[in-house]
Amino acid sequence: MIDPDIRAAARNLLDTCRAEGLMVATVESCTGGLVAGSLTEIAGSSDVVERGFVTYTNEAKNELVGVPMDLFPSVGAVSEEVARAMAVGGLSNSRADIAVGITGVAGPGQSENKPAGLVHICAARKNGDTIHERCMFDGDRSAVRNASVLKAFDLILRLI
Repeated sequence: MIDPDIRAAARNLLDTCRAEGLMVATVESCTGGLVAGSLTEIAGSSDVVERGFVTYTNEAKNELVGVPMDLFPSVGAVSEEVARAMAVGGLSNSRADIAVGITGVAGPGQSENKPAGLVHICAARKNGDTIHERCMFDGDRSAVRNASVLKAFDLILRLI
């Protein structure tokens, strides 16, 4: 069920985090839990994956990880600011050392300012850096979601 490239990348991420003694949390919107699901597909992942939040609605982002409701009308749910708030909120609401926040438009469906394939991904490290990438992925819904997972893994690794 999990793409072989994603499986290999997940295994690498788990091994790297395990070697460093780090726990990870995910806060996902457009990926709907695919990041956490890809990691937990690997046996023994429980020593690295602390928890995952699927925050598909604005209310869920607010209630579960504390994304301020006033961000949504001002910058939109698909924005750097919301992705950052998701990642930081993931740290605040877990015991993880690193959290990743993902929000975007997997497609179909888009608006003039938020085209299908636009994804904001942010990773935050407890007492450390927070990094963000604005991505424009090509392909169908599945391709966008898979590319988002791989990019999320990349950002987490960059914080290690």
